[in-house]
Amino acid sequence: MVLIATDHNPFKEEIPPDADQPAKLHFYHRMYTLMEILAKNLNHLGILEEHTITRLIMDGLPAWWDSQLSIKDLHFDGVPMRIYQPRKPSASKRRGVLFIHGGCGIFGSIRSYERICRYIARKSDSVVVSVGYHLAPEHKYPAQTLECLTATVHFLRTAETHGVDPARVIVCGDSVGGTFAACVCQELVRRTDIPKIRAQVLIYPFLQALNFNLPSHQKNAATAFLSRERTVHFILKYLNKDCSLKEPILAGSHVPESINLKYRKWINPDLILDMFKLGYKPPLPTLFLSQVHEEVQELFEPRVSPLLAEDAVVCGLPDTCIVTCEHDVLRDEGLLYKKRLEDNNVHVTWHHVEKGFHGALGFFGYGIFSFPSSSTIMNHVVNFIKGY
Repeated sequence: MVLIATDHNPFKEEIPPDADQPAKLHFYHRMYTLMEILAKNLNHLGILEEHTITRLIMDGLPAWWDSQLSIKDLHFDGVPMRIYQPRKPSASKRRGVLFIHGGCGIFGSIRSYERICRYIARKSDSVVVSVGYHLAPEHKYPAQTLECLTATVHFLRTAETHGVDPARVIVCGDSVGGTFAACVCQELVRRTDIPKIRAQVLIYPFLQALNFNLPSHQKNAATAFLSRERTVHFILKYLNKDCSLKEPILAGSHVPESINLKYRKWINPDLILDMFKLGYKPPLPTLFLSQVHEEVQELFEPRVSPLLAEDAVVCGLPDTCIVTCEHDVLRDEGLLYKKRLEDNNVHVTWHHVEKGFHGALGFFGYGIFSFPSSSTIMNHVVNFIKGY
């Protein structure tokens, strides 16, 4: 508590009254914030790395043995995987679901998404493969995307050995896992030596790092778990950059006018429905800082910002399910990607969870400690998967 008291930043969260179970959400967020402050102070004292405590908490409680599934740990070309196969015999090859977990590329693990992957395997009668990509900062960008790509290619090539129809493989991810899923699908568009991905599922994905002043950034700037400031902080940590760059990036000073003009057709508040822009105030012009721009060139790569992929790539993407949450700072990125895909004649199924918040899926499977929106998201995902 002494360490916590040394942090003078006040609790800034704003829990909307129409969010899912706001009192519970407020309590969980307070606990998360205290943990974050403790981790920061322990890091300053040189006791442990800031991300260590968060990783331990996110791992959650171990799940019970599941009589309906056969669960094995494997490595696909050096990438840790866990495969969930229904024990009940199937008359034909099953669909395969490759699940890529969230956690900003810094947190999360196969274990932390155990309940989610088991549920998908049971309820959709699919073979689910959970990707245990190595985390930053120990493994530097773009190792995470490349490992997800490696695991996907390996699975597509060996699908039949796992009882999976290679023509029915779906890639799924939440938060930055959605980023990695989107990147994997983009990078495989032109590959002709492996089966095509059948569909992708993107659950409140992070998709661009140019504009942090979209309507959802303003509306949910201080909402639980992933605030506007935390978003940029985690991006910089993931890319192993100086976190002092956060403020100019939030202001948009990292983007030259030429890039703003180039991508306005894809990243623009005018492309978002009016119902999502209540109270939105266009930001004031900001001064471009070339030194900041030079420091964060990675932000303009599709591997960090899949929304920046060219139309020639986007038009070749598979059927897509996008889940957005109203109380999520990343809401509008999902909306903008939905429009880009539809403009390129990609079939999109969109679910908007009115009471949902960023990270809601992570609470799935914990009974009374979970949220109704956690189950809502999970059921949308399973129902989409069952259609393929």
